[in-house]
Amino acid sequence: MEPSLLALGGVKKSEMKGPLLLAVCASLFAAGALGQVDCPNPHDSNTDGAVTITDLLDLLGLFGDVDTDQDGVWDSVDDCVDTTACNYAADPTEPCAYIDVLGACGGDCEGDGDGDGICDDEDDCVGVVDECGVCNGLGPTEVVIEDIVITYDSVFLPLDNDWYVFPISADTTFSYTCAPFFGACGDPVSYQGYDYATVLIGDQCWFAENLRSENYENGDAIPSGLSNGEWSSAFGATTVYGDNASNLETYGRLYNWYAVDEARGLCPSGWHVPTDGEWTQLINLFGGHPAAGPSMKASPEDNPGWNGTNASGFTGLGGGLRYDSGGYDSLGGNGSFWSSSLHTGNFAWFRNLNIWEPNVQRHFRELTSGLSVRCIQD
Repeated sequence: MEPSLLALGGVKKSEMKGPLLLAVCASLFAAGALGQVDCPNPHDSNTDGAVTITDLLDLLGLFGDVDTDQDGVWDSVDDCVDTTACNYAADPTEPCAYIDVLGACGGDCEGDGDGDGICDDEDDCVGVVDECGVCNGLGPTEVVIEDIVITYDSVFLPLDNDWYVFPISADTTFSYTCAPFFGACGDPVSYQGYDYATVLIGDQCWFAENLRSENYENGDAIPSGLSNGEWSSAFGATTVYGDNASNLETYGRLYNWYAVDEARGLCPSGWHVPTDGEWTQLINLFGGHPAAGPSMKASPEDNPGWNGTNASGFTGLGGGLRYDSGGYDSLGGNGSFWSSSLHTGNFAWFRNLNIWEPNVQRHFRELTSGLSVRCIQD
């Protein structure tokens, strides 16, 4: 848009050179009225054969002002004179703005890596969501065996007067399914038919309730229902306190340390039994071992509840224990939780909450003792 003479008359430059501007305008008007003469018109600065508003702007530029972007606004009062800006010819009071990666004038998006029209800062997935709902995932990877067909052959053994039957081939039919997916900490984790609550504490993601599974992660059963004598010598065992099924819902199961240390895994894939150091990291967030007890115990308002404040969200409960000799003790009074860290010999580290004191005790117990277990994300 080229500025009109009327528009230029409103520019503040007239305050400093008003009489000159009027004289120039009159001269140009007269020149325009008389038309071109044989010799070059001194006011035709761009020599295009006509005296226009552009020539007037060039003339006024000699007196200290220009219109670099030719938007009809003097540079002295124009906040944007960059012709590469997307708004250089718009409102002169606006600073220059530029096209962002999404094509928006003045937008603040710096990247759209997957070209989906969503700025990377706001995009839930910079890439492709696979059919399992995982960003840039591999798709279904869990093998599901649907059928196994085994072909046999046989041979008669005269010396034995009998047939010997043996397999000669096996044909397995299988498909793939999506692996269990855990989104954000605070979402439940489904494991062996039960949904465990989770909680983010500092930068650690914990189960917010005690483990209750009867199988290792690979599906093998953990020995249970053991007598006192069997319990005291078991390499990997679990029980419900007092062998009373009514305690399972509230307190989960108790495990000896051999089950904790088992290569087949006690916690679900992507989780593990916390180390001694990981327990310390959690406890230090709430005043260390002398003071962290109330913050880690369930409050009376929780269901089930205890006598803490549960400021951590850990929701500790007094699940009791089973001694290495097989006897049970301290249901409702103590909550004891294994670490995966061996102490020495036949002992491993654990943490204990109790109903009477604010401290969290760090002790070690015999590996055949039965304690509660919490899982922490890898």
